[in-house]
Amino acid sequence: MIGAAQLDGFRAFTPRDASGTPNGASRVSSGIKKAIATGSFDWLHTGHVRFFEEAAGWGELTVVVGHDANIRLLKGEGHPLVTEAERRYMVASIRHVAQALVSTGSGWLDAEPEIAVVKPDRYIVNADGDKDEKRRFCEAHGIEYVVLSRDPKPGLPRRSSTDLRGF
Repeated sequence: MIGAAQLDGFRAFTPRDASGTPNGASRVSSGIKKAIATGSFDWLHTGHVRFFEEAAGWGELTVVVGHDANIRLLKGEGHPLVTEAERRYMVASIRHVAQALVSTGSGWLDAEPEIAVVKPDRYIVNADGDKDEKRRFCEAHGIEYVVLSRDPKPGLPRRSSTDLRGF
């Protein structure tokens, strides 16, 4: 049997209602802020995990993983290297992520339909994901736009998917 000490560091399971609210509690009354982050998250690495860790500090984090066709549109043939189902699964398993979804839109704002459902208070990006389209979208919809720096976790090397792939 696994003891509590062995589970230290793992996120506890919290039942959620259809809206994603923990235990059916009202987000308004509980004061929980909602944050959203988007990206391809192909070749998942420590830089992504660090980004999720920092983004979760801005609110309960939903991550929207780009769907395969959109990743090909934005990054070219040969992308993604890992399917959307696998990327969603890996992102959802990270303790800083409350829920992971696959986008249904197109372009840099491929997560627009999911944003309409989640209704986040904050849209979190890093320098690579900082796009004028996202910034204008947030201004128009009253969403706080937060750009995080790409600092590795102390003691770990800086990582990027482009560097890992070698192109």
